[in-house]
Amino acid sequence: MTADNPSAAAPGPLWRHPEFRRGAVEMFPTTLGIAAWGLITGVAMGKSGLAPEVMVLMSLLVFAGSAQLAVLPLMSSGAPVWVVWATALCVNLRFVVFSAVWRPYVVHLAWHERVRLAYFTADLNTALFTRRFPEPRPAPGQLPYFWGGAVLSWVGWQVPSIAGILLADLVPVHWDVGFAGVLALVGITLSLLGDRATAVAGLVAGCAAVAAYALPLRLNIVVAIAAAVAMGVLIEHMRPTPARGRKETR
Repeated sequence: MTADNPSAAAPGPLWRHPEFRRGAVEMFPTTLGIAAWGLITGVAMGKSGLAPEVMVLMSLLVFAGSAQLAVLPLMSSGAPVWVVWATALCVNLRFVVFSAVWRPYVVHLAWHERVRLAYFTADLNTALFTRRFPEPRPAPGQLPYFWGGAVLSWVGWQVPSIAGILLADLVPVHWDVGFAGVLALVGITLSLLGDRATAVAGLVAGCAAVAAYALPLRLNIVVAIAAAVAMGVLIEHMRPTPARGRKETR
């Protein structure tokens, strides 16, 4: 490894790095929920009435379940393109927060490498990555760890999602697959609430999302994200700081 790129992988295939395996292993439990949510999203897209090839292309290019579900009714009803884009932008504003979190880790990488990482970045691999590497700076093994989880997460989403799109007509309408997806997401979320700070931030986000549910364009999601971030920052500022060493007295 070089000193100017401490997160670079060891010589040899990336998938042989021990951190790659660790990233995949730690992502695996949440991948089951991701797969369930991907299947449900795919079925919803398949039943939207849009062309299957358009839906498959959306799944591969967008790679964001909440945004895909938000724009489906707009696309089906022939809403203007700017409305579709604005809705997807509002739903995905949380990635602005993610980019600020990721910047200290990847600022030393070339721009094309950062673009590739950005495509595969999602909520859960961000949470797992920052838990594995809490210090916001480049460190050995970060890229292999990221790709180990990201590849598993991507496959765990795309395969069920595309299967749901292609097999949507075989799913009876009376099956409440949407509720099953909610349960899957709740299970994933609860598994990430590892301390009191994240639990309080998650509770505040849930309350804010419900309180702002009447907002158009699913802006209640943006409100929930802003409330969670604000609460997290507040908790961090309220935590006691380590006592500074006192000056020696003579």
